[in-house]
Amino acid sequence: MTDKTATITLGDKSVESPILSGTVGPDVVDIRKFYGQTGAFTYDPGFTSTASCESKLTYIDGDEGVLLHRGYAIGELAEHSSFMEVAYLLLNGELPSADELKTFDNTITRHTMLHEQLATFYRGFRRDAHPMAIMCGVVGALSAFYHDSTDIQDPHQRMIASHRLIAKMPTIAAMAYKYSIGQPFIYPNNELSYTGNFLRMTFGVPAEEYEIVPAVERALDRIFILHADHEQNASTSTVRLAGSSGANPFACIAAGIACLWGPAHGGANEAALNMLREIGRPERIPEYIARAKDKDDPFRLMGFGHRVYKNYDPRATVMQKTVREVFAALKVSDPVFDVALQLEEMALSDDYFAEKKLFPNVDFYSGVILSAIGFPTTMFTALFALARTVGWVAQWNEMISDPAQKIGRPRQLYTGPAQRPYVPVDKR
Repeated sequence: MTDKTATITLGDKSVESPILSGTVGPDVVDIRKFYGQTGAFTYDPGFTSTASCESKLTYIDGDEGVLLHRGYAIGELAEHSSFMEVAYLLLNGELPSADELKTFDNTITRHTMLHEQLATFYRGFRRDAHPMAIMCGVVGALSAFYHDSTDIQDPHQRMIASHRLIAKMPTIAAMAYKYSIGQPFIYPNNELSYTGNFLRMTFGVPAEEYEIVPAVERALDRIFILHADHEQNASTSTVRLAGSSGANPFACIAAGIACLWGPAHGGANEAALNMLREIGRPERIPEYIARAKDKDDPFRLMGFGHRVYKNYDPRATVMQKTVREVFAALKVSDPVFDVALQLEEMALSDDYFAEKKLFPNVDFYSGVILSAIGFPTTMFTALFALARTVGWVAQWNEMISDPAQKIGRPRQLYTGPAQRPYVPVDKR
């Protein structure tokens, strides 16, 4: 908070609005009383210039390429931490001690199983249902099975619901994949890590023991870390908006999944991978770069640029290193990766992309890694939802605990007809 104010003049009326300062980042003008003072609303489609809440979770500086979780740089967390440790950090505000991490990890592990009746619920979907359609339905249905954790006013119930959602999401996602390919569901194994368990539930079969490749397990854990939270993006804002009405946590997270399913939000890594496959060979890169620079050509380089980052996405640096580790461990050679490396190099050395600040983002490499591991493109967004559940849950908890929280109610600039008389149908 500062004692600075902003003067806003509207016609012959001037109002003073407080200026609020965060720990880091731009100041914000507090316009909560603006309508009452002036009779006018502010207009901000997409809310791109509006701070919708106060948060202590995640900070992004898009101009400098900075992403912090509770003050810790994403690169350091991805390099040295684990997804379970990052989940604890986002939920609780501080990194855990060894004992705290062990207890938290054990709690999540003991919540990974799903109610057995949900297996029947899956069979209500068509075999070719998209995994995200299944996840929307199953997560929303959790509120019908876990009545003891839907009272949002009880902090203990909120904690149980948070743990359940984080724990069960890998099981839900893996079962969606298994159902789509006609294989039996694989139950969780409490001896495995969070990420190792997910890999086994996804790719294991009852006929033989599944062998976890450490480099793959670490790579996927890193991908989960990089997608854990990303400030007030569309799906997180959806979770907060749904939660502001008092909806139960399972319904709120289902709403977040539905929003993430949109191709403009969660489908970018699939689009980037498809683009790399379309290019096919490194020698074709100049042709596609020329097309991307042609304003009359609808082709765009997918995986470059970001709504927030106007510098190199800090998550992309981690992904570039990780993709090499996965390819080496699996002993695979994929021309798509060669195309990705050379496309990045050529684009970064081109003044056109530098001037427009079109740098590679996390989606540019994550799709290549997930494909190499064996995930079909239909599972990419489901994996995103799995990881982002941690951020959604942490944001939801923060919102519920905020004394300034109100039900979301954006206003509008109405441009329809003014009031007019009704005309009976026989006189029209």
